[in-house]
Amino acid sequence: MKRILVTGGAGFVGVNLIEELLKLNYEVISIDDYSIGTEDNHVDGAKYYKLSINNINKFSLKVDYCFHLAGLSRIQPSFQNPSNTFNVNTLGTQNIIEWCRVNQVKKVIYAGSSSMHHNPVNSPYAMYKFLGEEICKLYRNTYEIDIEIARFYNVYGPKEILDGEWAAVIGIWRNFIKNKKTIPIVGDGNQRRDFTHVKDITSGLISILKTDKKNKDAWEIGSGKNYSINEVFSMFKDKYPNIENTYLNDQKGNYRETLRENNDMLDLLEWKPKHNLKDYISSLV
Repeated sequence: MKRILVTGGAGFVGVNLIEELLKLNYEVISIDDYSIGTEDNHVDGAKYYKLSINNINKFSLKVDYCFHLAGLSRIQPSFQNPSNTFNVNTLGTQNIIEWCRVNQVKKVIYAGSSSMHHNPVNSPYAMYKFLGEEICKLYRNTYEIDIEIARFYNVYGPKEILDGEWAAVIGIWRNFIKNKKTIPIVGDGNQRRDFTHVKDITSGLISILKTDKKNKDAWEIGSGKNYSINEVFSMFKDKYPNIENTYLNDQKGNYRETLRENNDMLDLLEWKPKHNLKDYISSLV
């Protein structure tokens, strides 16, 4: 049985990925420092260790593959604590990749970000995710390690974070609706996002795990369709007719548009997204 290490395995994407890996009869081990992840996301059959990725040298179990999902995934908190964002997203990635090199891990899959398609100097988050990808490319080219980069686009779905600084827009709005609060829209609401269901993310990650094909840059896991934030509010309004919204000042680092940049996942791996945002919102209780 092949053994897989998932960093950030107690987080939103991690729990959904581990569920699918266990169905495929992999042995799954998670490390997580639980600064964002939670024990509520533990899946029966996986093994969990509380450990920072910057202390990965204390981890001695041998693994065949590694999904490096651990990271700080929001833009706005990175302005408040850029050093922490660097320590996790850049230094943490360096430490994980070096550990994988030393321990001869057969394949590493790194969770990149669609922020790569925007100016990295616009936020600490964008810069440090950019550097994380560059570290992967350095080790791929210099040490000939099998490292694949998978860029995520605006992930939503089961187990998404609903409140706090690490919640994304869909989770935030769900929580506001639950608490009968006015929905906040940052900026003019015309910024567009490629919202991708977490189950499409995990199926994409598993496709990358299974293939022998290499991508010189990165695999783009996005739905290939984007919506304005105003359009997303209309979807919620259809589901919850009594909700209201209010517009807030725009924020630094807020991109005008994200949309999957290439079709390599579709053309080379025969992957395709199976979920859409409107159906998800309609299914909420």
